[in-house]
Amino acid sequence: MTPKSQAEKAEALKLIQFEQQAIPLMPKLMRKAMEFTFNNRADAEDLMQETYAKAYRYWESFEQGTNIYGWLKTILKHTSINRSAKESKHQQVGVLDGMADYKLGDEAHSVTVRATKSAESEVLDNLASNDVQDAVDNLKPEFRAVVQMAIVDGYSYQEIADILEIKIGTVMSRLHRGKKTLREVLYNYAQEEGYNVEAAAKESVVREAKKGSKK
Repeated sequence: MTPKSQAEKAEALKLIQFEQQAIPLMPKLMRKAMEFTFNNRADAEDLMQETYAKAYRYWESFEQGTNIYGWLKTILKHTSINRSAKESKHQQVGVLDGMADYKLGDEAHSVTVRATKSAESEVLDNLASNDVQDAVDNLKPEFRAVVQMAIVDGYSYQEIADILEIKIGTVMSRLHRGKKTLREVLYNYAQEEGYNVEAAAKESVVREAKKGSKK
């Protein structure tokens, strides 16, 4: 069996499981969504749509045979909290908004490292959001769910730990390893697309040095 056919088979199984286990719980979960949205039907439907989209993305992290309603309700709860927080701050969070930490790596302290980070940022910012999402989707399952939740969906460590029912330390470890892999994949992809990262880095070093000499 080819990797493609294996992936298609896994996706088909995922869809069957989701339809059989998660979809029947929609009416029950909708009642909870109505509570979270103060009986606003439109908001509750939006909340349900986002919750089920996330549940499908995270499906591989759900342990078969455990309490699926509790798992879905946890996603619903944290999605509701995050939506309320974003609305109160009038924030619009896109797929790329949370990508800076793994695109650029840890905070730099030298002129050379700062310039290199600036160059990587300049290159990787040219990647389309679907390229980033594809890279996330291709991570190992144990890393993919955590990276998706933390970087794309904006969940906190505690929220991720609650949803996946794992320790915060495990969340941090998986996120660190997942971001490292993601950074390498995107960096290599940028080079394959013709972005000269090394040249951009050298130019940034010169710019940073000139800025420093003028101070």
